[in-house]
Formats: sequence, C-alpha cells, structure tokens
Amino acid sequence: MITIVIAEDQQMLLGALGSLLNLEDDMKVVGKAGNGVEAVSLVKTLKPDVCIMDIEMPGKTGLEAAEDLKEAGCKVIILTTFARSGYFQRALKAGVSGYLLKDSPSEELASSIRSITAGKRIYAPELMDDVYGEENPLTDREKAVLELVADGKNTKEIADELRIKTGTVRNYISTILDKLEVKNRIEAITQSKEKGWFK
Repeated sequence: MITIVIAEDQQMLLGALGSLLNLEDDMKVVGKAGNGVEAVSLVKTLKPDVCIMDIEMPGKTGLEAAEDLKEAGCKVIILTTFARSGYFQRALKAGVSGYLLKDSPSEELASSIRSITAGKRIYAPELMDDVYGEENPLTDREKAVLELVADGKNTKEIADELRIKTGTVRNYISTILDKLEVKNRIEAITQSKEKGWFK
C-alpha cells in the first residue's frame, strides 16, 4: 500500500485529491495539510511513502517544505498550476521526485505516483524545454546590486554597502534592465524571482 500525505491550501481541491487517490486499490491518503508547515510536520510524524505538495501555500511554500524534507526519506511530488522554470529549478535542487501540473489528467497522477514509488522521476514535459535554456545573464556584481534593490535599499545605501560610487550603482541598474529587457526595477526583481535566480 502506498501511503500519501497531501498538502494543498485550497480545501475543495485537497478533499477532491484525497477522495480520488483513495479510490486506487494500492493507495491510502494518511494525512492532509493546508500549508507547508503542517505538511513537514505530518510527513515527519506519519512517515508516508509520498507527499504531494502544492507550491503557493501560506506559512511555508511547497518548495521550502520540499527543501526541509530532503532527508526525510519521503518522495515529494510538486503538483502545481505554475509551469515556471525558476520554480522547477528550485524543485530539482530540493530533490523532488516529481513535478506535475494540475491540468494533467487524474489517471496520470496515480500512474506517476506508482512510477515514482518504484524509483523513477517524473517531470511535466513542458518544463524540460525551459530548464536548460534559461541562464541568468547577470554578472555576480549585477546580481548583488539587484538583490540589494530587492531588499529595499536605495542607490546611496547600495553604493555604501558595495563601496562604490552612486553613479556606478545607476550604471549597474541600467545594465541590469537592458540585459533582462525590462522597464524598471520592480519588473527586474519579479522576473528574477520567477526564474529562480535569487538565492
């Protein structure tokens, strides 16, 4: 019997997924969590074979929970609506066994769980194309400047912290905007977060 914990903050979907998987002869949902913190706690207590995790949840995201469970001996499957390469790359680093999209057919989920339990890794095909094409074009210095911008620091504070002139900071920022092909700092930060380029 494959034991499963499901973490999903939308109650209706959580209930539906649980009912669906319990219909399979070889699967049993042993726990349901409404956020990432509960998911980590349930997995550590119940020691299921598999934890199916949404990404965007309160308290702790599915990716943060997957990172926490890296050594827990439970196979983590991310089930999300987000086909973003940054999320996918973070999930790979966290050692997840599967990354599936919510619009996949339900029978695909059950067969993926069986394959993953048998030691395979399964990732949504639409993500595989993205993941190898997206390298961060920024230099280490440009990344440092953008991370300080994201922390809410102004040009002078960034200049002081990096021991450079304010004019140099402005030059870095305009280079960053050009390289990322965005109009302003907010778009640069958003794009870098979505692509998983921030630490």
